[in-house]
Order: sequence, then C-alpha cells, then structure tokens
Amino acid sequence: MRRQEEHRQQGIFVAEGEKVVRRLLESGFPVISVLLPEKWLQEFEPLLRKRPEQIDVFVAEKELLETLTGFSMYQGLLAVGRIPNQPSLSEILTRGERPYLLAAVDGLSSAENLGALVRNCVGFGVHALVIGETSSSPFLRRAVRSSMGTVFQLTIVESINLAGSLRDLSSRGIHCVAAHPHANGHTVAEANLGSDCCIVFGSEGHGISQLVLAECQEAAAIPMKPTVDSLNVGSAAAVFLYEANRQRGRM
Repeated sequence: MRRQEEHRQQGIFVAEGEKVVRRLLESGFPVISVLLPEKWLQEFEPLLRKRPEQIDVFVAEKELLETLTGFSMYQGLLAVGRIPNQPSLSEILTRGERPYLLAAVDGLSSAENLGALVRNCVGFGVHALVIGETSSSPFLRRAVRSSMGTVFQLTIVESINLAGSLRDLSSRGIHCVAAHPHANGHTVAEANLGSDCCIVFGSEGHGISQLVLAECQEAAAIPMKPTVDSLNVGSAAAVFLYEANRQRGRM
C-alpha cells in the first residue's frame, strides 16, 4: 500500500472501496487479487466467477486489514489490478468518433485532483487523457479512488514529453487550447472547442508551463471575480468540458 513506486515498476495499482473494486471487476483491466471481508464475498462472487483470469481472493475482517494497511478503511475492500498497455496517439485518432475531444494535464501533482479530472473526462465524453511527464500517475491509489473507478473507462496516454505530444496533435489538425487564467480576456465561451481539440489543464499553483503553453494555439479563461485567482482543476475541467459539449450540440 505504501510502495507506490514499486507498483509502477511492476505495472500494477491498488483499487480501494466497494464501488471502485466493483468497477474494476466489471472492466477489461486484468485483475490479480482481491482482499475483502467475508460479508462482501457472497455479493462479489458472481463478478469474480465471470472474470476470464484466475484471481487470488483473500478474506479478512476490516479490523485486520487496517493493521496491515496502517490507516482506517471505510469498507475494507481492496484489489490489485494490472495497468494495460497504453495506445499511441495515432491509434486513438484512428478509432475515435469525430470531432475529437481530448484533454491533457501538465504539472498536476495531487492524486486526488487528478482523479477528479479523470471522472470529469469520462462524464463529458473525452476520447483520451494525455498525462504529462510532470504530473502524478492516474493509477496511484488515491487517484483511482478519487476517480471512483472511472479511470477504468478512460483511454490514458502517459507522455514522456507533453510539449512534443501537443506538437504532434497540432500537426494532425487538433486544435490545442490552454485552460489559462491569464488569457487576456478571452473566455471559455469564445474558445474554439467545437472542432477537433485538446484542452490542456495545469496545476492550481503554477498553471501550465511556458514550454507547454507555447504549443497551444489558443488560451481561454473562466470569467470570475478578480478576488479569486483560479478554480480547482476538477471544477475548471467541468466548465471547459461542458462548454465543449455545448458547442458540439450535446448539451
């Protein structure tokens, strides 16, 4: 539970909580093991039997699990899954319906905020989320939990060079739009979000780096009172993605 760097090296992640574990078992993600109190075993048995792979199932009461994890667990359910192979941007663009709606994140270190962003991406029909090299992994335990398991429904690309990935998208006709609080009065409602686009979000503290910002063709802000600098990235993403859907006639 506390060795998340080792998890990344092994290509695995931890799912926590009844709804998240359930969504993992319902997904196409490979599942390695499940740990749960006996009262949940009967309810989860049909899902476990439907799985194509052999899953190790461990049964223990919540009090014992908390001595192993070192923190309080609300429901006492855990599962270990395997991160699937990630598609390339080229593969994503050949199989998605147009107009493409992509999102990207730069410098976001909070796993909880990244999980909230993932949840918004799924809710508003984003085709894929590109994670920059300076951001947290969406497969950290807290990110998976904060996404409420929607991370299993989203195509994710973890880029080793976000600026380069955006340049590649631009060369393919994808309009890159920076969600930037200092957009010289240009608002989200005025941004071109109705055609193929990728909306780029940054951290609350530092925003989008200059290197990544330079690869965006447009920057737009959410109109707010001057006493508020910015919104939480999850809230900002909801506004931008709602507007993109509105411009596409989906809202």
